[in-house]
Amino acid sequence: MVQCAAKMALGLSTKQPTPHRPREGGGGSSAPGPFFESTMNFSGVSAPRAYTGQSMTRLVIATRNAHKVREIRAILGERFQYLTLSDFPDAPKTIEDADTFAGNATKKSVELAHWLARAENAECGVRHAERYVMADDSGLEVDALQGAPGVHSDVPPEKRTARFRCVLALTPVLPPMQKGSSPVCYADEAELETELFEGVCEGRIGLAARGQGGFGYDPLFIPDGYQESFGELGGEVKNRLSHRARALAKLRERMLLKTLT
Repeated sequence: MVQCAAKMALGLSTKQPTPHRPREGGGGSSAPGPFFESTMNFSGVSAPRAYTGQSMTRLVIATRNAHKVREIRAILGERFQYLTLSDFPDAPKTIEDADTFAGNATKKSVELAHWLARAENAECGVRHAERYVMADDSGLEVDALQGAPGVHSDVPPEKRTARFRCVLALTPVLPPMQKGSSPVCYADEAELETELFEGVCEGRIGLAARGQGGFGYDPLFIPDGYQESFGELGGEVKNRLSHRARALAKLRERMLLKTLT
């Protein structure tokens, strides 16, 4: 079972929940539990700044990839309190069997949101706070391979065009399903409230891996307008250009609108 301290970090309620929908980005009015403030290390990612008393939306990132978490935190900033799958070791693993990036991102986000809702424990004694799950699915599409990932060194430069594509899914953690409710309706509600944000970065595949930065295919991918690969450009430039950065910018704008409405 999930440790009580981790649930305190998430801000799970001990009272009978009221109907909950995605709303203002500022979230609930309660401070996070002491576990979040003092011990969370986000799997090698530096801990957030000390909590100042201002309520913040809790964002559970559905990954254990520390590189990805660092990118997300750098782009979204400190307006969220961040948790990752490493903080919930008992969370179920999602089978990514959808045919699209959007399908896999949605499946991961909705399944984790359901699991977190079921993990609510009245013994933790923490008041309600607004919380979301964010999951992504992304990959490299190589035109010479009909969009498949891979590198063929015999492809001429003018045909080495490719793109990174990322789809983010944002799902609210709804109140636990009430006794007598339809599991199908509950599942549908979470999926209906999931919002998708897509980002694409066009470029080309290099002849050889270059640079030590980033992860995955970054040393092989050269974004349009540059001669250097993502592995050479460094995090500051990549976090302005990348597929994930562009998807996160749309998500950030959406959350700002929630705050203002």
